Amino acid sequence: MSGASPPTAKVRHWGRYALLAGVAIAIVTGIALRDEFSREAFSGWLDGLGPWAGAVFMLAYAAGAVAFLPGLVFTITGGALFGPVLGTLFSLVGATTGATLAFLAARHGAGDWVAQRTGKRLDRLQAGIDREGWRFVALVRLVPIVPFNLLNYALGLTRLRLGTYVLTSFIAMAPGALAYVWVGHAGRQAVAGGGNVLQSIGIALGLIAAIAFIPRLIRSLRGPVEPAAPDAPDNPPDRERTDR
Repeated sequence: MSGASPPTAKVRHWGRYALLAGVAIAIVTGIALRDEFSREAFSGWLDGLGPWAGAVFMLAYAAGAVAFLPGLVFTITGGALFGPVLGTLFSLVGATTGATLAFLAARHGAGDWVAQRTGKRLDRLQAGIDREGWRFVALVRLVPIVPFNLLNYALGLTRLRLGTYVLTSFIAMAPGALAYVWVGHAGRQAVAGGGNVLQSIGIALGLIAAIAFIPRLIRSLRGPVEPAAPDAPDNPPDRERTDR
């Protein structure tokens, strides 16, 4: 017997509605709080949560990624509050979780909304994935030709497998997360006056310089990262969902 049983299908059906409702609430909340959202306010709120701060930080980062809030604020805050090791880990888990939720929301219901906002870039993303697979996902994470939050949704409309997307995103986002976590860590040390401040600042600047050099290095090795627009076919590319 093929296909999901009625109870399983019903659970999936309501699961999709819950996911889309949660994403919609996150986006509306993000729009409402965008003008008031700042690193200082976020850090002050987390400081009062004690041992729960790490878990809440990852959940907030995930919600922020879904809601189009600036990830840089979360990452720098993670470095300031949790240090370079835990800050990087927490930031990566939060960013990857949010990216995965956005990916699934686009794939299971928000496709038309995402397609309207990505336009021709969606066909270019699919062309790159068809040609290079996970390597192209790594490239667009390292060389942001599409804004991070929008890219999360856009990739959900391609034929990319969920597992490939999650693993590649986690790994490819690690260099940027580490660099900006160190910025937050160095800033916290500079304000507090503790530890080896000059060393932390030097490491942060070195990592930022390395991240800034990566796009140039990639372009010199392989040419422009953004694939050429594919020839217009008689029928639009099939964006049939392949993952469940």
